[in-house]
Amino acid sequence: MSADAVALRAGSRTVELGKPDKELFGGGGVTKRELAEHYRAVAPVMLPHVRDRPLALHRFPDGIFADGGSAGFFQKRLPAHAPDWVGGVEVHREQGGSITMAVCDDTAGLLWLADQAVVTLHPWLSRTGDLERPDRVVVDLDPAGDDFALAREAARDVRAGLEEAGLVPFVMTTGSRGLHVVAPIRPQRQFDTVRAFARRLADRVARRRPDAYTTEFRTDKRRGRLFLDVLRNAYAQHAVAPYSVRALPGAPVAVPVAWEELDGLGSAREWTVRTLGGRLERMKEAGGDPWQGMARRARSPHTAAERWERAQRRSR
Repeated sequence: MSADAVALRAGSRTVELGKPDKELFGGGGVTKRELAEHYRAVAPVMLPHVRDRPLALHRFPDGIFADGGSAGFFQKRLPAHAPDWVGGVEVHREQGGSITMAVCDDTAGLLWLADQAVVTLHPWLSRTGDLERPDRVVVDLDPAGDDFALAREAARDVRAGLEEAGLVPFVMTTGSRGLHVVAPIRPQRQFDTVRAFARRLADRVARRRPDAYTTEFRTDKRRGRLFLDVLRNAYAQHAVAPYSVRALPGAPVAVPVAWEELDGLGSAREWTVRTLGGRLERMKEAGGDPWQGMARRARSPHTAAERWERAQRRSR
């Protein structure tokens, strides 16, 4: 082990963390050691949502403020120097060919990724056993500017639509500007079918409040409205993982929350690497993570689509 490295334990493995005092978020900001300790602390509640999934890795080897701005990059290919205990899965690319992407199944993997200055993990919506069929639907609520109050309203409206279809929605702060509403589904339908359902639902929600919401992809057509984004519901697309750190000032974290907590939140950046610890302790005392047992709430996407269409016909 080099002189400027420390050894971190994770189960039966020891992971070497190089340059642990390197400040990844600017002067006085979160260090590589703090990033690694964060991922070790959240591993029990994060791993159920990244395990067995291809990962797009948002890396910042020189820190997020290098050269006066973001110096990061997305890496989809598993690094060639990865140890043999870091998992990988071969995925085909829509433009042809295939690549091997990283898969993180344990705490040691999270620590190794932190050593590679992977600030944010972006898992696919499908698992390695069936990459063509997603096991969750995601609606990203992206407000213009920092209108988080509108994001909270949109989350409840999307929740109502998903519940109308018989799905069980969960909500998460993104650590950036908005919220993700996520519903687990059984991996029974191809991405195109699931995305089409998500788009119809988002269009319906947008039509109910056309002054506030839109599904327009082009920013110049949104006119300050909140974007109901369902584009992540596609093959090879990905969404930020729960408890991932975002490459933003202060190192904010994407955090699952209970629906009854929404009114008390003032920002999608409510928690950071340095403030999340208290919430983790309170979660333990309260009986667990708000997304605990999500997979057990999965419903059939086919039944959900049929049920939702029937509800729409009745409301016309």
